[in-house]
Amino acid sequence: MFLGYNTNGLAHHDLFDAVHLLAGIGYRGVAITIDHTALSPNASYSQQRVLRMKRLLDSLGMRSVIETGARFLLDPREKHEPTLLSPAPVARARRIDFYKYAIDCAAELRSDCVSLWSGVSFVGQVANLDVGQVANLPSSRQVGNLPHETMDRLVEGLRVVLDYAADRGVTIAFEPEPGMLIATMPQFEELLARIDAPNLRLTLDTGHLHCQGETPIAEVIRHWASRLVNVHLDDARSGVHEHLMFGEGQIDFPPVLRALADCGYVGGLYVELSRHSHEGPTAARRAFEFLSPIVTDVAGDFGT
Repeated sequence: MFLGYNTNGLAHHDLFDAVHLLAGIGYRGVAITIDHTALSPNASYSQQRVLRMKRLLDSLGMRSVIETGARFLLDPREKHEPTLLSPAPVARARRIDFYKYAIDCAAELRSDCVSLWSGVSFVGQVANLDVGQVANLPSSRQVGNLPHETMDRLVEGLRVVLDYAADRGVTIAFEPEPGMLIATMPQFEELLARIDAPNLRLTLDTGHLHCQGETPIAEVIRHWASRLVNVHLDDARSGVHEHLMFGEGQIDFPPVLRALADCGYVGGLYVELSRHSHEGPTAARRAFEFLSPIVTDVAGDFGT
């Protein structure tokens, strides 16, 4: 396994400058969050930039994953909208078209996966709340008390995405996200009972697990090891969905990384500090300095 960094934590940098910066620090992988300034599907020159990124990653010997969680890429007014859960078919089609573009990027870059999530079942309510606030919502709006048609939309859209990805030889890594329809590992298991495919795998975020009380994290990793293809690393506090710098939260990382090593995980450990772009280079260095000795200790030769 090897360390990587998510470009949503370097949002004020040119994407290509960001990749050079990360390689210089010592990262072996980059999680590219497609956004207005990062391989945007709306740019007339997007294909040229994808090919340029392929050449850069090859020259640096860096691995990649494609992330699809940009906040306002598809709608400047509503965070993360539209999604596969949106009531309007035309809105869901926009999200599917975006996922197809992300899959095309991943195929061109030979990325390990495209990571995505479900979305929320109603706009502007859950996405900005912490876990405690979500628990106090009226029962008609709580995650887990949703109408069947909402899950039906997710399954229908995800089936289209998985089929398209399979044709392109791309793996889809589904990420449970606090406040969304599929927020927890039990909810992900419910989704798998409705739809599964050889190219449907899992993204795990350490902060998400901790803030929702899905602990010990090492046990969750061992349970889901056969499905795991993408890992997000960030620190967190119980009950609060906030990505924190390592050492500022409550997670004990050596047992987490040791569990990954023991399970034979060989993918990327991608630091996700999406609110640290204002100090992006400093945050990237601090994260690397914190994590690299632990990875070396639990996995031996660093960066394998």
